[in-house]
Order: sequence, then structure tokens, then C-alpha cells
Amino acid sequence: MLTASPVLAWDEAGETRTASWQSERGTPPPKNVIATDDRITANDAYGLACQGVGMLWRSDFQNARQLLTALASRVDRKAAQGRSQGASGAITADTFNRVRQARSQRARTLGMLLIELDADYGIALRRAPDVKAACLHAYGPATGPMVLSLRELLGVIGAHQWYVRGIGIPAAGGHIHPHYGVFTPTRGEYIDLLARAPWPAGPERVGLAFDIGTGTGVLAAVLARRGALRVVATDTDPRAIACAADNIHRLGLSKQIQVMQTAFFPEGRADLVVCNPPWVPARPGSPLERGIYDENGSMLQGFLNGLAEHLTPEGEGWLILSDLAERLGLRSRETLLAQFEAAGLSVAGRHDIRPQHPRSFDAGDPLHAARRAEMTSLWRLRAALSSSDKVG
Repeated sequence: MLTASPVLAWDEAGETRTASWQSERGTPPPKNVIATDDRITANDAYGLACQGVGMLWRSDFQNARQLLTALASRVDRKAAQGRSQGASGAITADTFNRVRQARSQRARTLGMLLIELDADYGIALRRAPDVKAACLHAYGPATGPMVLSLRELLGVIGAHQWYVRGIGIPAAGGHIHPHYGVFTPTRGEYIDLLARAPWPAGPERVGLAFDIGTGTGVLAAVLARRGALRVVATDTDPRAIACAADNIHRLGLSKQIQVMQTAFFPEGRADLVVCNPPWVPARPGSPLERGIYDENGSMLQGFLNGLAEHLTPEGEGWLILSDLAERLGLRSRETLLAQFEAAGLSVAGRHDIRPQHPRSFDAGDPLHAARRAEMTSLWRLRAALSSSDKVG
């Protein structure tokens, strides 16, 4: 939902105009904004964008999209030249940080091409799409004219298409409809792991399950379809709570699954506690990245610290975690195992699967070697087990 936004001011046609500034990334409005149109060349636009000059588009909408593509081509070409000059072959935490910095700069540069929306989310440009439904879904009711980057607007449109179309998840018994700002379950390997792992103590033992950090609610739905009699799905993000509740209702699972806004665990003990935290211990660059980055590993640590006291005597905690952070030098396997031990947990088993998402096959990705070797695991954790029960 929209909250109080900064105000963007610019001079156009001899007068000073203003509109609210919208940036999901939290990027401040450009200090210098000019109105521009089809007469600007891609090279000139690239030069202005690199200087941090916002270009408020006043011509054909589809031509603005073409200009954005041209800007992206120039940014990526320059980035590729830099990688070829400084490539060492080894992927380290420094490599990861440089890649993130480059991507952040890329986003800032491409974010300089701007679009104005009126008080009803209309766009007064030729060949402009109707974006009202998408913007209402992402931001809620408009409070007046607003300006945002074309790049963000295209993201809003794409997210709304995902929401309307949904993502078929057979293990959940239907389609999951992700809301804007909620992590989209497009990588299916972690869902496959959850769907196949053996129940803690037989298929009829799971009377109560917790899904910590539920997001879209997809894992809660899979647990319910597998036979968990009752599932409590928690999250702290209001967008995620609304999204999960919507999906649970669509799937006809409202009687089995309760969605609760709370940090980590609800009260009581469960036979099964599931958590799929963000896999990379780094600071999110925006709210949209919170499903990927876990600053200081705080969600992982919070889940582990509270798990033992929320399990029944024979219960298990299922931690779904990629080893990408290990391959990027951001966390070691020894550190992860030490975290388990410090939280009073033992490993009862581990199930692994290799990702098959497109980025793992993209040789042009500077992190390709790490992504190609990545393994996603479901760690089966128990409380107060002897060291002889542990699995490395």
C-alpha cells in the first residue's frame, strides 16, 4: 500500500510541476528532471542517466520501452567489458559484492527513465497500456498524480500478470497467485523436496504443522495436501499475509490452514515446523529483495534458536536452504552445522536436489560457476538428539 511519499518537482513548459515520487526500492527522487520525447538519442539518454538526470517521458509509450532496452544494452555492454578486464575465475564474497554493486548501479541508471501517472493511474501517452488494475494491486488506491521509473512500472505490470495467471503447483493442488512484493515460487525444487520428504513419525502423525515465513502460502498448502491436519502459517509482512490468505482461500484450504501475522513461531508445539528462509546472508537492497537476502542471517538464526522449544518430542523441523551462500564464500558448512548444535538441534537426515532454473545454465552470469554447482537441501532437524544421530 502507498504511504507518504517524497515529492518530485520539475520545470516544464515554463512552470514548476510536482507529483509524488514512487520507488519500491526506496530510491530518492532525481534532483534534476527534464521532460523528454522521441527526439532524444539513446546515447544522449544514456549520458544523462549516468549523470543521475531523470528523463520524464512525453512521447509514445512503446518508444519509451525501446529506449529502455537500448539503455540496458549500453549498461550491460560496459559491465561486460569491466568483467573481462578484471576476471580472475574465482568466485568469492568480494566477487558477489562487486556483482551486487554493479546491479545496483544498473538499476539506478535504468531508473532514470520516468513515467507520470494521473490520479486514477492513467498514462497520458500514445500507445500506453491500461495499468490501473496492476497499480491498484501493487500500491492500493492512488492519492494523486505520481511519477515512477518505467522500469518499476514494467515490474508492476509483470507482477500483475503473474498474479492473474497464477503458477500451477501440482503439490499444492492448484495455482498459486503471488501478490506484488511477495517472493514468487518459480523455482520448484524446494517444493519438490517438501512434497517428497518422509513424515517425521509416519504419514498419520502430523496433527499440527507450522510454516514459518509463509510468503505466498505455497508450502502451507503442500503440507495440508500431504495430510497435515492443521497448519499455522506465519509471516511478518502484511503483503505476504494478504497473499497467503488469498491463496489458501482459492485452494479451499481455509479450514485446515490458519494464516497469522507474527514473528517466527506461534504458540505451542508442532509435529512439523517448516522454514524456507532467504538463502543469501546479505542486506536486501529493497523490500522486493527480502525473499532472497537475509541480512546477517537473522531469519535463519531466529528459526534455529526457537525451533527446539516448538517441537513435539518426536517432531522435526524442516529447513530448506540452498548452499549458494557457501559457494559464494558468505557462509561455510561448518558455520551452519555449528548453528544447529548451538541451538540444541541434531540432523536426522538431509535430502538434496539440484536446481534446474534458467540462471543455473546462463554462462554469461558472473556467478555462473556457483549457480551451476548449487545444491538445495531439506535439513531434517530434531531437538535434543545425541551426537551419534547427527548427519553431516
